[in-house]
Amino acid sequence: MTLQQLHYVLATIEHGSFSAAAETLRLAQPSLSEQVRRLEAELGVVLFDRIGRGLVLTEAGRALRPHAEAALAAADGARASVSEVRELRGGSATFGTFGTARTYLGSDLVEDFRRSHPAVRVRIVGQNSSETAAAIRAGELEAGLVALPIDDRGLVVQPAMRDEILYASSDPGRLKHAMTIERLARAPLILSEASWGSDDPTRRQLVELAQRAGVTIEPQIDVEDVEVALELASRGLGDALAARGVLRRNATPQLGWVPFAEPIYDTFAFTWRRGGQLSPATRAFVTFAERRLDALAHELRSDPPRRRMPRST
Repeated sequence: MTLQQLHYVLATIEHGSFSAAAETLRLAQPSLSEQVRRLEAELGVVLFDRIGRGLVLTEAGRALRPHAEAALAAADGARASVSEVRELRGGSATFGTFGTARTYLGSDLVEDFRRSHPAVRVRIVGQNSSETAAAIRAGELEAGLVALPIDDRGLVVQPAMRDEILYASSDPGRLKHAMTIERLARAPLILSEASWGSDDPTRRQLVELAQRAGVTIEPQIDVEDVEVALELASRGLGDALAARGVLRRNATPQLGWVPFAEPIYDTFAFTWRRGGQLSPATRAFVTFAERRLDALAHELRSDPPRRRMPRST
């Protein structure tokens, strides 16, 4: 049984004969009637009785009719739903991020996307890049923005931008020179991403640099959010690390910063499952995010400066 056969049966019912139905459907009459006969043979019943020059439904035909109508209506609904997703008149964009991604993507990204595609639902989740990568690999998310390095097994990784990591302090004496990994190991550090520890990409970079230098990085204060780390640093409770994009939005006047003597960067990348097909909605969301990061990267070339001394209170 095919949808085409059911369609031919309903057309015959509507027009009263094979010839009239075939003419309406712009088919050869023998082709239409042959398909109806094949359906009858499959079902083992006769669907139409000939009365004069017309056709009327048999009891079996009357029983089939509502099911044929429901099947064709369901097929039409399926086509319409797919069309809505394809044309971004529906569907969902599912996207993973890390904690400070809101600083880079911001609420403006969601606003811009929804203004362009108001019928598309948006779901943005994630607190850390390793978590986002695992969720994409497991099929729980379609795509995401992560900070490198991550475990990229089964993933496509498309670098998008990088942002320099700076050393921030409220003590001018600790900002006289560019920071080194050796001096960082002796600094009163406040580090974010406490729950993720060595799985956090920035901390992984620091560990690798410290190992090569033969030192150990041990924070005095661990917190979840970089905004909290910067607030504590501005109160003189220790020093923090933050990328320029984060400092641009969250630094207080009491906080200054310097770069590392050998610059360290957070590198951000879009990622999705290797061999996977992004839905039209998520693919469009990624395009909006790419534009947003391109514009931000241009702004960060000059603002904020790589060095700043804290203001005295």
